[in-house]
Parts: sequence; C-alpha cells; structure tokens
Amino acid sequence: LFDFKIILGKNGVPVAENFQVEQSTIADTIQAGQVRVRTLYLSVDPYMRCRMNEDTGSDYLLPWQLSEVADGGGIGVVEESKHDNLAKGDFVTSFNWPWQTVAILDGSLLQKLVPQLVNGRLSYFLGAAGITGLTALLGIKEKGHVTAGANQTMVVSGAAGACGSLAGQIGRLEGCSRVVGIAGTDEKCAILVQEMGFDAAINYKKGNVAEQLRDLCPGGVDVYFDNVGGGISDTVISQMNQNSHIILCGQISQYNKDVPYPPPLPPDIEKIQKEKNITRERFLVLNYMDKQEASVLQLCQWIQEGKLKV
Repeated sequence: LFDFKIILGKNGVPVAENFQVEQSTIADTIQAGQVRVRTLYLSVDPYMRCRMNEDTGSDYLLPWQLSEVADGGGIGVVEESKHDNLAKGDFVTSFNWPWQTVAILDGSLLQKLVPQLVNGRLSYFLGAAGITGLTALLGIKEKGHVTAGANQTMVVSGAAGACGSLAGQIGRLEGCSRVVGIAGTDEKCAILVQEMGFDAAINYKKGNVAEQLRDLCPGGVDVYFDNVGGGISDTVISQMNQNSHIILCGQISQYNKDVPYPPPLPPDIEKIQKEKNITRERFLVLNYMDKQEASVLQLCQWIQEGKLKV
C-alpha cells in the first residue's frame, strides 16, 4: 500500500518537496458496512491548490491536513465487501477518495458505476461524465443563458483543459452559433478546431489577444466560460455585449496568489461589467446536485453518440 501525503505551503507554486510517498499497511479485516477497494483512477484538479491552504477560501472544501493522506475524486474496484449493496468486482467512485493504492472505505459513501454508460471508459466518470462534465453542462445551463437560434457567440478560456474543452462543445450543442477558445499552444488550438468543433481558437501567448478576439467575434461576446481569470478575462470582458453572461467556473491563474475568490476585477473592467449589465455570479456545481442524475445521463448519451469528444 502506497499513500501520498502532503506538506502544506502558504502561498506560491507547489513543488515536489511539498509531497511525500509512504508505504504502510491496512487492516486485514473489514467491518460491517465497509469495503476494501483497489484504486484505479485519481483526478488531479486545479481546485486542489486551494486545499493546500489552511483556509481554502471555500466553505465546501476542507483543507488537506499536514502529513495526512491527500484525497479527491477517485474510482476503484471492490475487492472485498461487507456492504449490502456492493459486491466484489463492482466499480465505485467518491469525491473524497484517498490517494492510496488500496483502501478500506465506508460503502454508504460510495457510488456504484455502470461502465456501459461510457463505453467501458471508466475514467470518463471523473471527467466528461463526472464533476468536470457536470460543471461544464450545468454552468452553461444555469449561468450561460444560452438560447438556440439567438445567434450567440461563446468564448471559453482554458479551452483545451478538461472542463473548457467540454464547455465549448456543450455550448454548441445547447445552441451557440459561434464558439471561440483561448489556449496556450498552437497544438491545443489546432485540436480545439479540428477535433472539438470550435470555430476558432486563440493562442494567448502569440500576438495581440484583444485584436484576435475582435476579428474572431465581430458581433461581440454573449457568453464567456471563464476558467482562468486575470488579464485574459479582462480582455474578454471588455469585448462583451450588453446583458451578456460570464460563467464563473474557475480562476486558475490566481490560485497561487493570496486573493479572495472570486478575485475582484480591476476598476476599469468592473466599470464595463456594470455599465453593460454583465452577470458574473459565483457558480458551484454542488449547488445543483438535484440535477446530477439527469445531467450525467445526458453527458453519457452525447459521448455514446460521438457528439461529445473527450
């Protein structure tokens, strides 16, 4: 059994020295209601940077504890069960899966997975058919105000990431007529256009982003799926239309800095936001768990039909 432990830093960029790997043993026997699982997949996500601070800045996220096992979204297979609804061989998932190769877990805290829903690609339940896909779909549905036939233009920052690449595709499926992505390499931009169905993509490390955005979004921006915050977002917001909408999914350019979430906009950009009545509301996928089941089934259907590429 290997587990992964973390030593916290207060501010700045995490480095290898903040982590350690330990070998330890677990109990030979499990109690009633428990299962022993073998870990298959772990999800490593930007929000985890917030868990490396004593104050995560989010009431729904607990900080990782010094020298304790890290945890996050995970998938495993049941090797032994004393829980009525779980049997050996079942695939299960949890948002609080410990980063260890084998674990004894409370069976009631695990969700059973149906591999056929994702054509046997179990890892999709941590991505396109999991929290990542739910964040993209529910973010667009709840905060994007996308209307089919309304000729809306959506811009996605962090567009080649797990969430952004799905958001652009879902924006199109929900009715946006134009989708433009922003990413950090030519290769990522090419994949967005050639494989993910984006109309265009901007490499923010090359050329003038504001000029490229004006050329690619001649009618302005109606919906902005914001993963990154910072200067890129300021540039997009300055080109947004009256009564448009920002889906505030993440601010990953700011996570290594000691700033509140969501970070305040610069005064000139905040002035534009208010004058144009642009909505910018904090979005938390966990607030919409009543829509989880139907939304996961929708994501799985799109994956099976080839409409959503992972």
